[in-house]
Amino acid sequence: MNDIENAVNDTKDPTPATAETLTEVVLPGIVEPEGLEVRTGGAVPAPGPGQVLVRMEATGVSFAEQQMRRGRYYDQPPFPFVPGYDLVGEVRAVGAGVGSGLIGTRVAAMVKVGGWSSHLVLDAADTVEVPAGISAAEAETVVVNGITAWQMLHRRARVRAGRTVLVMGANGGVGTVLVQLAQAAGATVIGTASARHHDALRERGVLPVDYRSDDLAAQVRALAPGGVDAVFDHVGGRGIVDSWRLLARGGTLVSYGTASTRDDQGSKQWPVLKLIARLSLWNALPNGRGATFFNIWAGRSFAKNRFRARLRADLTEVFAALGRGEVSAHIAAELPLTRAAEALRLAESGTTAGKIVLVP
Repeated sequence: MNDIENAVNDTKDPTPATAETLTEVVLPGIVEPEGLEVRTGGAVPAPGPGQVLVRMEATGVSFAEQQMRRGRYYDQPPFPFVPGYDLVGEVRAVGAGVGSGLIGTRVAAMVKVGGWSSHLVLDAADTVEVPAGISAAEAETVVVNGITAWQMLHRRARVRAGRTVLVMGANGGVGTVLVQLAQAAGATVIGTASARHHDALRERGVLPVDYRSDDLAAQVRALAPGGVDAVFDHVGGRGIVDSWRLLARGGTLVSYGTASTRDDQGSKQWPVLKLIARLSLWNALPNGRGATFFNIWAGRSFAKNRFRARLRADLTEVFAALGRGEVSAHIAAELPLTRAAEALRLAESGTTAGKIVLVP
């Protein structure tokens, strides 16, 4: 075989994507979970220059999809669209400019929308290789959740050993990872959750408080009389005032959502803008405390290369922590992609701990 034949054969996909068909879950509008549409039989897309075709092995249900089906996510696209914030899958084909050695590699990616599909075309630069020994479902639990937790903990709050932190929703997808990363950093963790999850949190070394209690702030102060060094709050709303007041001098409030407004009507931007304005005001006060709003996509539009490098570095750190056992994969449930409606309904029930994973 001559060199030209070798070069041609080297670009071929050993498992042609044309032998497969596309399955995707579509969000047609503001509907109940049962209104999701499963579409099958479509043509699998082909990657263009600099792109890869990924066959999804695991995707997940996050709070973003719960907001999107209500039309409440801050910058969601127009209906209809395929939801799915992140995924893990196998590279099946590559476009021009991408080495064929990537074919067959398991990668992870954060996409915001599109993950609830059997196949996706992605920019190769937006994928991160999953280390050997970590399954697709395990890796999926720490993609968007892990990056969010790592960046809030280490890039925003800069939590160090000996500090005390408060994690709102300590049994949730992000909260579960955040608790473990904080403990790995040597911090003491106070976590809010409903009472039925308290025993499980105690077993993991968390000091639990009941978020449904009228005296949540008093419970936290009893555990940390001098205040906490960081609060990670995805709830927003009126409770954000308590989160700010619970900070010790030098502490940081990291707000990363407005879950309390999930079922509200009206503008989906207003709760976020009002929250950011409040945090900015607090942050300007000369009292030695800081407040910040965390947006995982910040910087992507004007510093894409830096954003990608930071994401790759941070997800690599999270995968390493998973490999060392500092973080464990908490899978609340694993369901087929075609049962996405059931998975979304389960996520919205608030009865699970960890991440709900969808698989082909």
